[in-house]
Amino acid sequence: MLNIIGLMSGTSLDGVDAALIETDGERIGRRGPVLTVPYSEDLRARLRKLLDLAPSLHADDTMLRQAEHDLTIRHVEAVQQLCQKAEIQPDLIGFHGQTILHAPHERRTWQIGDAALLSRKTGLPVVHDFRSADVAAGGQGAPLVPLYHAALLKNELKPVAILNIGGVANITLLGENEAVYACDTGPGNALLDDWAMRHTGRPYDENGKLARKGRVEGAILESLLADPFFTLPPPKSLDRLTFHRAMRAVEHLSPEDGAATLAAFTIEAIVRTPMPEKPRAWFVGGGGRRNPVLMEGLAARLAAPVSAVEALEWDGDGLEAECFGFLAARCLRGLAISQPFITGVPEAMSGGRLTCSDLTPPPWMRYGITQPT
Repeated sequence: MLNIIGLMSGTSLDGVDAALIETDGERIGRRGPVLTVPYSEDLRARLRKLLDLAPSLHADDTMLRQAEHDLTIRHVEAVQQLCQKAEIQPDLIGFHGQTILHAPHERRTWQIGDAALLSRKTGLPVVHDFRSADVAAGGQGAPLVPLYHAALLKNELKPVAILNIGGVANITLLGENEAVYACDTGPGNALLDDWAMRHTGRPYDENGKLARKGRVEGAILESLLADPFFTLPPPKSLDRLTFHRAMRAVEHLSPEDGAATLAAFTIEAIVRTPMPEKPRAWFVGGGGRRNPVLMEGLAARLAAPVSAVEALEWDGDGLEAECFGFLAARCLRGLAISQPFITGVPEAMSGGRLTCSDLTPPPWMRYGITQPT
């Protein structure tokens, strides 16, 4: 098995999560430590601006290239800090990059991040570009965490649901007979984060304080839930800005009522997601697990216990970073990282690309791995 650092910078745009995992892409050994390197306010603002501009941006745009460089350096710092914390020299990096556009219906998905620079600065081979092959083949390209969830819970009683509430919310349903289903459910924290930034100057609704003081506008909520996305069967996925028009729907509300309505939108979208089996329990990861309004709302609406993933002795901040370390190992071995019931791809398929600097030999030369064909 390899020691791999997984890196994840999600749609909440808050920073880089880095996690060490020992794995061969099937078995999981040591997990952790985990750390987060936050983005500066300036970098976060620039990345948020890129989301609005991405549909018309060219890859050589000066602002884009500078932002890509700066976020890659943050990833370098995350790797260096984690190596120091873990007191280990890893074998490989799994680098998700920062999504600035996700439009699988157009067969487009765009994660920025300079894998070559990351490899040069760390002296490690880098597996990256995890989503493109799936999208090019007609899949949704997301979510990609379900196979990791399945590996972690291989011997657990099922059916069980793992819910990630990041900028977008997504669900993994691990069913009986080893079945794995998945999809994005709707908005996660993104709308509420943008609303909080607009009205409080803070990048999120800390402890749900704003939403708790407000009243849900039921008519607006139902109009948002009438979006055609919610009638589509899984698998399906979203861009962070897919539901940004909801900001216009609540713009006339008070800060508190707007926050309450947007929080209810996230909750109801999750609750109404069709699933082939009824989960016996729900476990929640991502930043949304820290919002008591979301967690209490889910507990009240779902007919099963709802807990943070820490109840499984998982690290909710490092889970997705661990996943991309796990998937990096699978990519090296040519194992599937997506399947029909997860992303809608026609058949199980691998993906990802390997980048090594001139001073970084490919991993099969360094560690005796069989070279991919």
